[in-house]
Amino acid sequence: MFFQYGEKEISYLKQKDKRLSEVIDKIGPVKRHVDTDLFSAVVHHIIGQQISTKAQATIWQRMKDGLGIVNADTIIQAGENRLQSFGMTFRKVQYITDFARKIKDGTFDLEGIWNKSDEDAIAELISLQGIGVWTAEMILLFCMQRPNIFSYGDLAILRGIRMVYHHRKIDRKLFEKYRRRFSPYCSVASLYFWAVAGGAIPEMKDYAPKAKNTLQNKKAIKSSRTVKNIGNAK
Repeated sequence: MFFQYGEKEISYLKQKDKRLSEVIDKIGPVKRHVDTDLFSAVVHHIIGQQISTKAQATIWQRMKDGLGIVNADTIIQAGENRLQSFGMTFRKVQYITDFARKIKDGTFDLEGIWNKSDEDAIAELISLQGIGVWTAEMILLFCMQRPNIFSYGDLAILRGIRMVYHHRKIDRKLFEKYRRRFSPYCSVASLYFWAVAGGAIPEMKDYAPKAKNTLQNKKAIKSSRTVKNIGNAK
């Protein structure tokens, strides 16, 4: 299943912004898989923190093969030693096990998150060990398919904006200007900025200051690949 958007969102964004309209026309539809199982999405994101997308995919596949179904019951039954044997650090195993226990004993209302606003859903998710704001935002986008997610903490989105609008730097004030412009369909705009940051339009370049460009580019490209991997996780 892909992130769902269509002509309504595309038409709105193209009317709001000429440069983004040109990007949309050049790239065409962006397809990203979503994982609509909120529990497995949280676990998958915890696994992927601070490791390569390839390592994340390997560990995730081992877990699915080993457990069959990734849910609170199978994680608790597996125990910490077996979970660690899939290739995770002990700390991540602790995070995942703590999450599973909170689901089982009812101290964390996972299903209730579906009915919360974006802000409240993020606040709930970051109360879990191992989940930060960026991770929560990615869960809202690639699991819950929330339509208006625009992450200032995502280096690839910042890079994509620099490339499209020829900015040298994106501060919070400028970022919020674009958020207001693209709202209520920031998630679709995010998909296109990630695509740009990943090289979907070869002639576009990053306008960040050259002294910092190499490091920023590497981080942003890694971020865009991470998001691509998240979006294509099954």
